[in-house]
Amino acid sequence: MGSLHVLAIPYAAQGHVIPLMELSQNLVMHGFKVTFVNTDFSQERIVKSFAGKDDVRDQIRLVSIPDGLEAWEDRNDLGKACEGILRVMPKKLEELIQEINRTDDHEIACVIADGHMGWALEVAEKLGIKRAAFWPSAAAMMVLTFRMQNLIDDGIVDDDGTPVKSQKFHLSPNMPTINTANLPWTSIGDSTAQTLVFKYLLRNNKSITVADWLICNSTYDLEPDAFSLAQTLLPVGPLLASNRQANTAGHFWPEDSTCLEWLDQQPACSVIYVAFGSFTVFDKAQFRELALGLELCNRPFLWVVRPDISAGANDAYPEGFQERVSTRGLMVGWAPQQKVLSHPSVACFLSHCGWNSTMEGVSNGVPFLCWPYFGDQILNKGYICDVWRVGLGLDPDERGVILGEEIQNKVDQLLMDEKFKARAMELKEMTGHNVREGGKSHNNLKNFIEWINIFLVARSIKLNQSLQNHDLLSEEDDVVGGFLEQLVGLDVSIVDRNEAPECLQLVRNLRARISAIAKASRTPSYSATKARVWSSRPPPPHFGYRLAAHCNKVRLPKHTCDTSTTGE
Repeated sequence: MGSLHVLAIPYAAQGHVIPLMELSQNLVMHGFKVTFVNTDFSQERIVKSFAGKDDVRDQIRLVSIPDGLEAWEDRNDLGKACEGILRVMPKKLEELIQEINRTDDHEIACVIADGHMGWALEVAEKLGIKRAAFWPSAAAMMVLTFRMQNLIDDGIVDDDGTPVKSQKFHLSPNMPTINTANLPWTSIGDSTAQTLVFKYLLRNNKSITVADWLICNSTYDLEPDAFSLAQTLLPVGPLLASNRQANTAGHFWPEDSTCLEWLDQQPACSVIYVAFGSFTVFDKAQFRELALGLELCNRPFLWVVRPDISAGANDAYPEGFQERVSTRGLMVGWAPQQKVLSHPSVACFLSHCGWNSTMEGVSNGVPFLCWPYFGDQILNKGYICDVWRVGLGLDPDERGVILGEEIQNKVDQLLMDEKFKARAMELKEMTGHNVREGGKSHNNLKNFIEWINIFLVARSIKLNQSLQNHDLLSEEDDVVGGFLEQLVGLDVSIVDRNEAPECLQLVRNLRARISAIAKASRTPSYSATKARVWSSRPPPPHFGYRLAAHCNKVRLPKHTCDTSTTGE
């Protein structure tokens, strides 16, 4: 039996590439072969991020296809980016898969597509390939996204996604409050871009329903109410390289690791770490206020200043700022963030609240100062400040500017109240428990990998003719035979009586593995909700449970994720 070949395709943004790359590395550790599909535009930057990381580069094959935009066009124009994706990428992906299947020793057996690249699942379905949708952000964000049609039906937004009126609502009592002014698509560009993104997401919702698996870079303990509304979503996160004691891969900028030596020289719990991800940009006035705020704090700080974070960033600093803070402040172009946040000198994280950054901060027990920029970041801030209570938000003035004094005041408030750090450490322990051996996310990821392996085993059972000696099969074996037909499209048949025992033993072993997985993963259900989640029809039952139910003649459980409480 050869290696199972998986093709992974992220949305071409760093916050999407990194977690899917981490999932891919987990698959490689379990003997899978992975082809990772970037866009032509991002390929060179990602390849460069692999420099010095031979352990990753030798295991994952990086390929690329066009994204539908010219080299000079702005990828931050998300409306135009969505148009280009749908116009060009489906055909190019289909051609790529066909070429791989023609020339590679191992055909693509499973496509894992970012939750925002649902069209890739349609391509896989067309080619008869198994499909997994990977949601790289919060489960709450997926619930909100899949409820977009309901928002239209309920009169909250119109057909273009524009809020009908200003209002707040909850998807569930223990989830962040959502303001219609801050819906993810309403903070993206102008009205044209917002409409294009909204329509793209609506189309994407329908595409994801063809997935055999739905997996999410989160954990049940952080978002129990969200997972109660998305009952087919399997939490496998947080997916962090630090969980494997390995290097992160997939960054768009080269990491400056010299900052770790600088951190070594700082007192414990003293440093403000400042980073705003790969999309955030500031005008010069806001950039200067941020710099002044860090200076006013009179504390050590490590500030990630991307070359494109502000027009002429090197000239945007207040006059004399760099000289005045030279003994306690360090600015770098990009930092190895997971290693920074795990450093004992870091006291708090001034963040844009992207989901990767949120998970990295939570996993290291670091309190937050929240400065969201767009998209899901505002919802993530709601988790940090209102639900988990491990951070504070920064409030703009009447002009929409966050002043230096506001930064100073919130830093002092955060670091002087020990409750924030105490709660952050509780979340650290909870998330750590989930990803360690025996934890919920660890078990879910293990079972997901096992389900794919089962598919590989089933594919290896090649029989040549229709069943003619049906009397050889017991009722139980007949059920398993039907399962194999459902799983791999094979006509499960017995060639002759001499071959029957060996074939049946393969089938019986396969059935036993599926039953064991189902028993290990099945958990008590919790109270049903009346909320309508899916935009049209629910996605298919989780593939692993569908198989287990077929083989065992049992009713599907209400939940397909491990939902037991921490510590049980």
